[in-house]
Amino acid sequence: MESLTGQTAVVTGGANGVGRGIASILAREGARVAIADIDLAAAEAVAGTLTGEGHEALAVAVDVTDATSTRTMATTAREALGPVTILAANAGIYPPVRLGEMDDAAWNRVMDINVKGALHAIQACLPSMLEAGWGRIALTSSVTGPITGYPGFAHYGASKAAMLGMMRSIALEVVARGITINAVLPGNVLTEGLRALGEEHMRRMEAAIPMGELVEPEDVGWAVRFLVSHEARRITGQTLVIDGGQVLPESPEAMIDA
Repeated sequence: MESLTGQTAVVTGGANGVGRGIASILAREGARVAIADIDLAAAEAVAGTLTGEGHEALAVAVDVTDATSTRTMATTAREALGPVTILAANAGIYPPVRLGEMDDAAWNRVMDINVKGALHAIQACLPSMLEAGWGRIALTSSVTGPITGYPGFAHYGASKAAMLGMMRSIALEVVARGITINAVLPGNVLTEGLRALGEEHMRRMEAAIPMGELVEPEDVGWAVRFLVSHEARRITGQTLVIDGGQVLPESPEAMIDA
């Protein structure tokens, strides 16, 4: 595939988990990468690691729920690294809340970060892409919501499905300007948060995956790398599932011969 050398990428929520995996792959593939996160210290650590490996990386503080903050993020990235032509809108949260305890504040916080945050990031980075006549946007959605459900994640599932509806309409607005927008849908990913739940929980999750292993953040990163490539120029408004076959079995019995 054609190198990403010369491209500037912004990865929101890039300091941890899936975002860090995406940023790492894009940097290794030649892009200059802005690690944008509300946790600036963690973003600086990731940027420092990438810089130490010989890549060009920058940490940027951002609150994706704030449109002004995201515009500042895009301006900072542009001034330091060049026009932003790749956006991985990855920032998201997934606090479990059962239906009986769900209130407006819990619902709105997830929607504000996961959906409005992606919108803000797109709006902030779009001017650079329009100026360049080329751009790639990759959203981090999930299998939860668009394909599956899980107790306690009604707000999260709704947010990840909403991202896809937003994506399809945005795709039509920018398609004539050389810009594509697609989404990755990870299954269960081996992140710090998942490790914190303990080995037993992780083993149960692995047992539900036909490939027998949890998805790693870099696996999602490689999927994003394809979607933001020159070679993916005819793909827009589409989704790519990265789950080790997690959503395939129609019942536990289907796993017997897996």
